[in-house]
Amino acid sequence: MGTSLSSLGASGSTIGPGLGDIPESCVACVFLYLTPPEICNLARLNRAFRGAASSDSVWEAKLPRNYQDLLDLVPPERHRNLSKKDIFALLARPLPFDDGHKVGGALQEVWLDRVTGRVCMSISARAMAITGIDDRRYWNWIPTEESRFHTVAYLQQIWWFEVDGEVTFPFPADIYTLSFRLHLGRFTKRLGRRVCNYEHTHGWDIKPVKFELSTSDGQQASCQYCLDECEIDDTYGNHKRGYWIDYKVGEFIVSGSEPTTQVRFSMKQIDCTHSKGGLCVDSVFIIPSDLRERKRKCILK
Repeated sequence: MGTSLSSLGASGSTIGPGLGDIPESCVACVFLYLTPPEICNLARLNRAFRGAASSDSVWEAKLPRNYQDLLDLVPPERHRNLSKKDIFALLARPLPFDDGHKVGGALQEVWLDRVTGRVCMSISARAMAITGIDDRRYWNWIPTEESRFHTVAYLQQIWWFEVDGEVTFPFPADIYTLSFRLHLGRFTKRLGRRVCNYEHTHGWDIKPVKFELSTSDGQQASCQYCLDECEIDDTYGNHKRGYWIDYKVGEFIVSGSEPTTQVRFSMKQIDCTHSKGGLCVDSVFIIPSDLRERKRKCILK
């Protein structure tokens, strides 16, 4: 886009109106079709663009219809008298919540995608019911910067493996994908380098882990994955050890007709004929399905 619009007459001396002469209301109409990052970039051009980029009508169109439900997770003094643009910026940062009620410990987080304004969620392993989690012979909590919750559950060895969780939340109408974020092997930093230890990693190549999800309106999905296999993977090479991998469980649809949606999810491998261990459980992600696929393709490029 040029910095001005020119209209030359016969003598070549007549100069037409510039971008600064475009009515702010017209610029705001154009901004309704742009993404928040694009709007912020164009706001630098001139006063008209800057004014339109601060318009409440523009930013309200970028917020989900039930954005007030998200604001209810924040103390009133943090959003009182904010413009819609500032509300979008506030909700685009991760907000900790406790089962959709008041702000609690950072065991669950919700935020708006900065490009689409759609709702995303992450649930910490600490918010899940994990069999044997209180027995240090089986599980340990490991602090790490590789988790948005700064800690992950590490399984040393167990026979009965089961992780369950649920969340109740006023999800806006959309199609969502639920996935578990897992890592084979225990990782540390040594002399500034990331080092993985597979001393306890075993048992995940014998039988698959079963993943399930269900919703309060009767939707269900299930799948199975072998977490440790030697088949060549396009993303992770010859094995899946040493990488954080998102295992997609399935999708569910929110129509918006119900005030809240309860989502239950689990992963289990309860065949007691063999033990398994050496697995890190970080979190569960709930993200709009096409948004998840778009981000995954960007990572693979």
